[in-house]
Amino acid sequence: VMQAIGRHAQLNPVDAALYRYVLIPRVRDALLQQKAAAAWEDSRPAWGRGRIDPFNPVKFGHILGLDPYRDQTIGNSDMEPLWDMGKQQGYSLHWDGLDTSLTEVVLTGALGDGASPSSLPVQDLHALQDWISGVQPPKYPFPIDQALAGQGSAIYGQLCASCHAFGGARTGTVIPQSEDGTDRHRLDMWTQEAATRYNAYAGNYPWHFSHFVKTDGYVSVPLDGAWLRAPYLHNGSVPSMDDLLKPVAQRPTVFYRGYDVYDPVHMGFVSDGDAAKAYGTKYDTSVAGNGNAGHEGHAYGTDLSDDQRRALLEYMKTL
Repeated sequence: VMQAIGRHAQLNPVDAALYRYVLIPRVRDALLQQKAAAAWEDSRPAWGRGRIDPFNPVKFGHILGLDPYRDQTIGNSDMEPLWDMGKQQGYSLHWDGLDTSLTEVVLTGALGDGASPSSLPVQDLHALQDWISGVQPPKYPFPIDQALAGQGSAIYGQLCASCHAFGGARTGTVIPQSEDGTDRHRLDMWTQEAATRYNAYAGNYPWHFSHFVKTDGYVSVPLDGAWLRAPYLHNGSVPSMDDLLKPVAQRPTVFYRGYDVYDPVHMGFVSDGDAAKAYGTKYDTSVAGNGNAGHEGHAYGTDLSDDQRRALLEYMKTL
């Protein structure tokens, strides 16, 4: 390291000694400590592009201090968009609805990403909360067949709106996993012990947590900007909306995510072929946490005719 520094700067003897005997050893020790603290990740599946395990690092780190070798859960899931958060006041937040306070979600997001209680920029985070409360999703960038979308609007109203439209009876609520049947690993990752510890975490600070809970399912999220939310389901296990509206047996079991070329026909990103393989990362639904089951049956539109499915897709591009 000293040789590399020497190629860019000429240190005086005092600075050279400081780097050699103090700074570099401290950085080395810190990196080794970080490696040891993150060693539990070696026993979990890789996240892949656009995904993260959002809470196991919090559970197993200094915030909650749980044992990663006693708890073998997998929390890998897609990163959620932050559009229209102001319309989601009172909704269950995060994929499993583990908190209903947007303020707590914003504050703990900063803590989970490395802030400490003493360094938490509370006022800046309040400003961030104000911004995400009003920011809108990008509009669909390609032509839309408005006549076909009009046909799809009625199908959406019948099958989807009660769970996914703002104001829907179940929008923003937790749907039991036993009902929708999606992969339960992300749900099992968040435990009652973790919720209890996080609610108690801020007891000695002027800001407090009290809304963390353990749930039994996943949130029926609003579908604003639905075209840009692909891949779908909480773990990003279904590459396109066209695939999601088909029975599980017809959904891809291996695809590549991370290639940013859009497929307007199937309403998702191109996920197979040489370019997708070159730019994306492999997603295998047989890997623990990657299951693509669930969201299936008449209530979820997986028995629509091809014409009905195309109409529904066209309408969802307008959301």
